[in-house]
Amino acid sequence: MNHIELNLTLSPEYAEILMAELAEMGYESFVETDTGLDAYIPESDFSEEKLQETLARYQPVAPVRFSWQVLEKKNWNAEWESNYAPIEVGDAVRVRALFHEPDARFRHELVITPKMSFGTGHHETTWLVMNEQLSLPHAGRAVLDVGCGTGILAILARKLGAADLLAFDIEEWAVENTRENFSLNEATEQSEVFQGTIDDVPFDQRFGGILANINRNILLNEVPRYAQHLLPGGWLVVSGFYEIDAPDIIAKAESSGLSYKRMNTRNQWAMVVFEK
Repeated sequence: MNHIELNLTLSPEYAEILMAELAEMGYESFVETDTGLDAYIPESDFSEEKLQETLARYQPVAPVRFSWQVLEKKNWNAEWESNYAPIEVGDAVRVRALFHEPDARFRHELVITPKMSFGTGHHETTWLVMNEQLSLPHAGRAVLDVGCGTGILAILARKLGAADLLAFDIEEWAVENTRENFSLNEATEQSEVFQGTIDDVPFDQRFGGILANINRNILLNEVPRYAQHLLPGGWLVVSGFYEIDAPDIIAKAESSGLSYKRMNTRNQWAMVVFEK
């Protein structure tokens, strides 16, 4: 599946809010540049008409110029390899590619080879979730990774002691890549990866922990389902939304029988932890 690379030239102070709007339109990944912002969306979901309608609202106060191109999967892999840098969460976690040398300074080192650039772990929310995982009980628990991308959250869960892993994503490439990365990190035993949604998880299957780094709208729709799949005492970590959206997420979770524990933020992005 090809993706569209959208190149936006705009004033830096409008980058964050525009990212939020583009995410609502289906854009999956963002890279801030010297001139503005690059955004990526599956070719089948791209609409130049909708894009122009959105950008038109900015023109009176902050003119935005844009261009786009079809980005083939094979070309993007080469681009990724030339620019990818390891991700570090303090001195506890390091996410690297196969072509990087190991670094023994970190307690946990994850190795990934993304099929696409999306889900490499560089987004603020992925850092927030991984950082939070370090303080949550994983040992012996079954953990669910919702919208797994490259699978790095589930892989970290296994390194932290999770006994069983279930991960899913709607994208075929993500499922393939998660399986590959599970193998690279010796996380294939007692683990399953499938293409689908939360609706495909058996109704009576329960977990000691659920990781859901998606977006605001999906979380508002699905948090009650996550609560249903949690064991008593189980934890839920949600991210993929801005700090301003946290009250809505918290209200939805509490109305679903979950208890708010804490929140952390990074560059206006938020992560919230709940317990059943």
